[in-house]
Amino acid sequence: MFLRSSRALGLTAALVLTVPVLAAVPGATAAPEDQPRAAETPAISLWAPDHVTAYGYRNRAWTDLGLRVVAEDGPFELWSNRPSYDQEIQTVWKAPGGDVTLPLGAMDTFSGLDGFLSLEVDPTGRGKTLTFTRKACLNGYSERVEPSAPARSPYPTGCWYNAYSVGSVQGVQEGWATPVLTTERPLRIPAGEYTVTARIAPLYADLFGLTEEQATRTLSLTVTDDSPEPPHEHRSPAYRPAAHAPTGPQGARADGPMPDLRSLPAWGINVAENGNFLRFSATVWNAGNSPVVVDGFRTADEEMTAYQYFFDADGNQTGYEEVGSMEWDAKPSHSHWHFEDFARYSLLNADMVEAVRSRKEAFCLANTDSVDLTVADAEWKPENTDLLTSCGDYSSLSIREVLAAGWGDTYTQYRAGQSFDLRGLPNGTYYIAVLANPENRLVESDKTNNLELREIRLKGKEGARKVVVPQVGIIEEEGYGGTG
Repeated sequence: MFLRSSRALGLTAALVLTVPVLAAVPGATAAPEDQPRAAETPAISLWAPDHVTAYGYRNRAWTDLGLRVVAEDGPFELWSNRPSYDQEIQTVWKAPGGDVTLPLGAMDTFSGLDGFLSLEVDPTGRGKTLTFTRKACLNGYSERVEPSAPARSPYPTGCWYNAYSVGSVQGVQEGWATPVLTTERPLRIPAGEYTVTARIAPLYADLFGLTEEQATRTLSLTVTDDSPEPPHEHRSPAYRPAAHAPTGPQGARADGPMPDLRSLPAWGINVAENGNFLRFSATVWNAGNSPVVVDGFRTADEEMTAYQYFFDADGNQTGYEEVGSMEWDAKPSHSHWHFEDFARYSLLNADMVEAVRSRKEAFCLANTDSVDLTVADAEWKPENTDLLTSCGDYSSLSIREVLAAGWGDTYTQYRAGQSFDLRGLPNGTYYIAVLANPENRLVESDKTNNLELREIRLKGKEGARKVVVPQVGIIEEEGYGGTG
């Protein structure tokens, strides 16, 4: 018998809004007199080159136009939280003079500031001017633009998020610049010559202390048709595993920082084409103040012994504990090493009794989704952010799998075993149960918050089943592609 988990998020780093909230982005009013304002000099500046050449393909141009936001006179930092799934995201600018609250609606999702930039693209000598509006993720691949600027930037790279994420951080280090646009969403323009005028939206320009002239840049753009396909994104390398299996006494973990595994509601739910299998995606994340670090050391052809490592507040290793095993998964959608007993997926009936258990029972830990980067000691720039760099191959003698604080590991529905067999089940109300650390093998600070349920309703005849999935709060899943 399962117990229903609480619907409240219980954020560990809930944002306390100390200033009045402005009106929503459309038609936002001026800030009240007691609202902290930007400094006399702009908090950020907009930079653009004089000319950019972009490679086009089928009347689309993949380019970031060279546009950069530069942090002036201090780091530029935005913290965002969703207090519950029934509420909009709240964003605060950590301004030098005190927290400044952005309007509700400034961020629909954690993917960036909505409507941050407008582009007027004027074909040289022909056609009409085209207008584009773009959101901005201020966590691009940053670069230092002043020799006296800090040597490193602490901020995340990219606005990673899940439909059920609850907190994020965006930032530009002082004296650093970050792209305003990405190349993932092309401009729908053919090859040719253009004049582009880029403007930070007046709402944001006023809030961050920019005049209209400071918030506007003009450049020339040449689009060629020489590239056969759009560019590919860079992927970061994995954490390195330990050189050998640990020795000495186990333990030394009681008083140090600890991970805290939690589950998000199942999402992307539908019935397979054959009408017999319920497919879904699931995310387990780490809300603790320490990463989950599990090393595997090969002991047989397709088996490794797994150890969890513990660290102090300075990141020094303090101990370890054997926590089970890893197995080689040869299925086509996996072909890597899995840690057993990381999560369990069950379909519960209306009485909270397990009706079906998913065959998915082993996992490769990786930081696929940013869930809440405002938790204490969240890691803003984890290294292993894709499965190809953290799960090893058949020849691996040892591997390290890491789930950083604030990050989630998502398994999407196309993975082998990620489904429930509906044959023989009556229609009615069910719950998809995502349970982290089901056998309590992993050491964590709280094991009472590992379960999350998602209500569904089965309909139709066997072989042609349909599923109704009630919405969770105001969350809209459509259009979310995820990263796992």
